[in-house]
Amino acid sequence: MISISEGQKIGVGITGFGVFFILFGTLLYFDSVLLAFGNLLFLTGLSFIIGLRRTFSFFFQRHKLKATSFFLGGVALVLLRWPFLGMLLETYGFFSLFNRLNGGAEPRLPQGQIPSCSWMDLGRHILLSPLLLGVSSLWPLASWAMPSTSPS
Repeated sequence: MISISEGQKIGVGITGFGVFFILFGTLLYFDSVLLAFGNLLFLTGLSFIIGLRRTFSFFFQRHKLKATSFFLGGVALVLLRWPFLGMLLETYGFFSLFNRLNGGAEPRLPQGQIPSCSWMDLGRHILLSPLLLGVSSLWPLASWAMPSTSPS
């Protein structure tokens, strides 16, 4: 069984509050104060959990400097009240920093067997699916692209 110190328990609570404030700030249309508070709590809680030295060594490894600069740059932009751009940079940096921690859990396919699906393909399918199904009432912008069925 893993023994957890009192400082680490406090760190888990602080990190949990940080994640809560980040999610709540995102739900409230990128409220910059909640996002900034959540970012500060998340980083503080992380340093309580793994310690200051390990936190600095985790963020400032040579192969993680690009991801760290995106993450901390996003935090800085949120603190400077540019919440949307800051959260975009921070999300990219977060996934770049923490994607190596999964230990290769995702399945590895050979190069020829990977289906091609990009963000552009996904966006095109989401935007065009109401047009293809003919449900213009569910998608207000589809009315310009579909012919009118009522006589004018």
